[in-house]
Amino acid sequence: MQVSFTVNGRAVTVDAPPNTFLVQAIRERLNLTGTHVGCDTAQCGACTILVDGRAVKSCNVLVAQVAGTEITTIEGIAQPDGTLHPMQAAFKECHGLQCGFCTPGMVMSAIDLCTHHPKSSESEIRELLDGNLCRCTGYQNIVKAVQMGGEAMAAAPARTSATA
Repeated sequence: MQVSFTVNGRAVTVDAPPNTFLVQAIRERLNLTGTHVGCDTAQCGACTILVDGRAVKSCNVLVAQVAGTEITTIEGIAQPDGTLHPMQAAFKECHGLQCGFCTPGMVMSAIDLCTHHPKSSESEIRELLDGNLCRCTGYQNIVKAVQMGGEAMAAAPARTSATA
């Protein structure tokens, strides 16, 4: 089956069996390997991407379900000149990563969180990031990064999407 959608501002058509999960299409058909596969059960959040601006765990969505949508992966949030998205810059500045495996999904979830819940408190951030697991950091620096990234996104809203 052929499914057409937009990824990181580029129109694509994926030819895949109907039972293909979105994460497989992204990684194996489009070679966008920044979206990680962790648990395959939507428990860890490593595969989180944005579909029409909302965080979605791509390991439990069929590629057929995203026909006609706008998808943003971790590869699509930095500016074309390489300038990091404000959330990426905040994760770097706050040392919100260690091994880095959860980071792409965590960053994508944080962008959604700050877009739809601006100025969240520390406890709200912790609650809203539930479902994104990190086994290395203890979350302290991740929460700081989300707070800093959210402030930067609010100050420069034109830089918060892949197509801006």
